Amino acid sequence: MSDSKKTLYNIANILNSISLVASIALLVGISFEVTSSQKSEFSMWYRSLQLTVCGIFFTTAIFRLLIPEYREQHWLRDTIFAMASIPYIDILRWSGAELSNSSIRLLAFAPILISIMATSVILEWLIEGKKKRLMAAYILTVTMFTYISALVFYDCEMGINSHLKSFGDALWWAWMNVTTVGAAIFPVTTVGKVVCVILPVVGMMFFPIFTVYVSDYYDKKEDGK
Repeated sequence: MSDSKKTLYNIANILNSISLVASIALLVGISFEVTSSQKSEFSMWYRSLQLTVCGIFFTTAIFRLLIPEYREQHWLRDTIFAMASIPYIDILRWSGAELSNSSIRLLAFAPILISIMATSVILEWLIEGKKKRLMAAYILTVTMFTYISALVFYDCEMGINSHLKSFGDALWWAWMNVTTVGAAIFPVTTVGKVVCVILPVVGMMFFPIFTVYVSDYYDKKEDGK
């Protein structure tokens, strides 16, 4: 590998690491913002954080597309990543477009979904080689998706749904739905109903992986006896 290619790969790895840190910062930021207040709009500090993180995500995706090997293997993912990282909510604000508060808050969650894509960097490392790493990748993906779903549900339903008293209730609701058990909290908003449908679907897709992993583990133990 030439020195120029090594340099490009080193820069890409640094940007990947920065994106991972940025996604964690964004998740922590919106968790604090959503659970600490129920304002109609996100605060200025969070909007600044989100804009910065979107810039980091966009730069990382574009740079990866400039590297032939990355472009050949992950061009679709990185293209989607770049397009999704554009701060549409800020562009609409700067253009003077009129948006409802619910639309603004829903758009503000888009970068959080992008942060799941950013964790693909660590997931690729986790699934490399060992099944234990594959299991860790599975647990991380399900946990992140469920937690973010709880945040979205809490943000949309709190103050409207009489059965939702705290973020703990939203987190419990999300985990009960992803396990397909169900909860005694029923969504009343459109977004809440959509999330309520998606969570069991994700659960039905992922939990068979856990079953297969455990079965395979014990089968190998039996064969080893």
